[in-house]
Amino acid sequence: MSRLILALDVYEREKALKIARETGDFLWGIKVNWPLILGSGIDIVGELKEETGLPIIADLKLADIPNTNRLIAGRVFEAGADYIIAHGFPGSDSVKAVMELGETIIVVEMSHPGAREFIQPVTDRLIELANELEPFGVIAPATRPERVRYIRKKLRRSIKILTPGVGAQGGKAKEVLKAGADYIIAGRVIYNSGNPRRAAENLWREINAGTEG
Repeated sequence: MSRLILALDVYEREKALKIARETGDFLWGIKVNWPLILGSGIDIVGELKEETGLPIIADLKLADIPNTNRLIAGRVFEAGADYIIAHGFPGSDSVKAVMELGETIIVVEMSHPGAREFIQPVTDRLIELANELEPFGVIAPATRPERVRYIRKKLRRSIKILTPGVGAQGGKAKEVLKAGADYIIAGRVIYNSGNPRRAAENLWREINAGTEG
């Protein structure tokens, strides 16, 4: 079973579908973000799911009042998303509004340098929120394996850790797996390569080697 998730952050529908077809054999799932949804329309969620048969994560990072979160999440789940990513900082009521409609992943820390400014200082509280609500999983930074290790120690074992930042942002799959990640998220290192299928296979092999080791 794969532990690799493709972050498919492109605009064009045909390009997205082509990359998904080429890499699907090596993926656990596909994560779509605003660039693809804005560039191709919400129906791309269902098209990718139908094309690959893989779980689709809608990385919307919802961060609004409960009613707005509920309206957005409802439409995206209807379009075929299996999971939606939401921020925890708007509060438990906003996160619950998404969880009531389907499987949810909460951001507890992000992978870019600026995350140290505002999100990392409240990571402990966001972990507490996740432990209280028990979503499918949380987002933690592959770029900082020591933070993944910290989060894993404080997080309920039943909650999965998904880690973006492998590849273009500098995260190393083996290091993050050893730190306690359940799934590796990679985007540019795959879809910007000359051969996305080969890039996905290489990363899949690295992840498997790290798991076995």
